[in-house]
Amino acid sequence: MAAQRDTVSALREIAFWMERSRAETARVRAYRRAAGIVAALSPEEFTEYRKNGRWQELPGIGPKTAAAIVSAAAGDVPAKLIESRSGAEPIGPGGKALRERLRGDLHTHSDWSDGGSPIEEMMRTAIALGHEYCALTDHSPRLKVANGLSAERLRRQLDVIERLNAELAPFRILTGIEVDILDDGTLDQQAELLERLDIVVASVHSNLRADSETMTKRMVYAVANPNVDIFGHCTGRLVEGGRGTRPESRFDAVVVFEACRRYGTAVEINSRPERRDPPSRLIRLAVEMECRFSIDTDAHAPGQLDWQGYGCERALANGVTPERVIDTWPLDDLLAFTQDNA
Repeated sequence: MAAQRDTVSALREIAFWMERSRAETARVRAYRRAAGIVAALSPEEFTEYRKNGRWQELPGIGPKTAAAIVSAAAGDVPAKLIESRSGAEPIGPGGKALRERLRGDLHTHSDWSDGGSPIEEMMRTAIALGHEYCALTDHSPRLKVANGLSAERLRRQLDVIERLNAELAPFRILTGIEVDILDDGTLDQQAELLERLDIVVASVHSNLRADSETMTKRMVYAVANPNVDIFGHCTGRLVEGGRGTRPESRFDAVVVFEACRRYGTAVEINSRPERRDPPSRLIRLAVEMECRFSIDTDAHAPGQLDWQGYGCERALANGVTPERVIDTWPLDDLLAFTQDNA
């Protein structure tokens, strides 16, 4: 039913714009929850609620989401959606030239780990944003707070991605993981599984205050691993946001970036506003050392997939050229690069 589809689409678009603008999670979830509730109705149930207008009788539908549903179900554009569209500011306008060169995003999360939306919704949003490919990189098992994927769950996810790729072609979901770098520099997932994946992002999430020598050895051991393609949010810092702030980890950046250059591991420019990682001085150092880069959103919700402009703006401001950014490359070239690493 077209009216039902349009209503669900309007609610999801409202949530997209709210996520993009960094609205409070609880407010965003209200619209995504409402979209799910409306989508689950039978056509007959939807028609009945549209006639009687008693949307708030449905558990999970409040006054604001009900108002949006009433408008959308009647064929109108909800006021909240008009407000969201008109209030949207350009993201990272200084990075526009580089953003237009990007073909994909190589670090994203779904509700299989600590993201808020299903894989398909994340990937259809990536398509709408113009991506040719997008890597799904949910967390590895040690990160229990993020519902990290065991080997068994990751294998099941690979089956889901295979089915979705058949539906979404020519767009390509790249199989991947954000794998934890353990204290000794080894990786938090089975090597045979990592070898199967298109993209492996390796990141430090624990013991971030270790001394410089310990952290440097840990990072070098990880980025030299042939299964690792991208070194994620290298300093681990937080500069703002609901989680508070966190200082940079201490490590010898010259040694670590030389390992990235030598072993063909891209340095991630993480676009999340609360991270802005690496700091500008380290981006400039990595440029001087002839590293490759990946500009990623680390998105945990569909609206956050539009955050790449933040990273592009910082990249251009610090001397990164598009040719050194691996997610500007055609898919075949990107996969040849990651397979050569393995």
